[in-house]
Amino acid sequence: MIVRSAILNVMMGAARKAGRGLVRDFGEVEKLQVSMKGTSDFVTSADLQAEKILRQELKKARPGFGFLLEEGGEVAGDDKSHRWIIDPIDGTTNFIHGIPHFAISIGLERDGELVAGVVYEPISDSMFHGEKGGGAYLNDWRLRVSARRKLEDAVLTTGIPHRGRSGQEPFLKELVAVMENTAGVRRFGSAALDLAYVAAGRCDGYWEHGLKPWDIAAGIVLVREAGGYVTDFDGKGDMLANGDVVAANDHLQAKLVSLLKKARG
Repeated sequence: MIVRSAILNVMMGAARKAGRGLVRDFGEVEKLQVSMKGTSDFVTSADLQAEKILRQELKKARPGFGFLLEEGGEVAGDDKSHRWIIDPIDGTTNFIHGIPHFAISIGLERDGELVAGVVYEPISDSMFHGEKGGGAYLNDWRLRVSARRKLEDAVLTTGIPHRGRSGQEPFLKELVAVMENTAGVRRFGSAALDLAYVAAGRCDGYWEHGLKPWDIAAGIVLVREAGGYVTDFDGKGDMLANGDVVAANDHLQAKLVSLLKKARG
């Protein structure tokens, strides 16, 4: 039996409570009031309600912590060392189209360092969780990144720049290069789950550009605690600042970064 810290229990409890509402709303997805908040970027009543629950539960447990929220923006706390980084529905487009692949993502930052993460898939009740130095888990199962050593054997995930976002042409160059050098590419529509799947060894690597901190904060912790590596496209650790992410195991990380940089010229 694994022993979880108090902070992880708080995060997991908040995710489960918000997840119950998402499961209910997903069952009635056609009835949801959906509004546009930007080109190809949707916000639903379920999204806002889930964020409200997460904020209430986390604030109740740790009143002084600050927040960085997808919908609510940055909220300063009295405790300047700690900040929650939250995406109430990562995979909103999947959600509103009735595709059961979305997650709640909660990351915890301490003095600028990511120290804990939870990615909760409410439809399957899959709780990915990890804490610095404590490993990564799916429910009660310890996670490890895959052990594949060759790119030609690897299956990778990515995110495709959609309408309203720049970078389609450079991405297509990357995609062609990856397709020519790997066993396959998948596009699922949730960055948080892509990273969780890398941590679980379901996928061998992941790359994407232009992400927000709430998309990736929790997943970065999971991959690291599962024995993997996460960097930006220069092999550095500025992912939250520049939004560019490459994740893989120790055998594939440098190879994937090199392949992608070469493809972009």
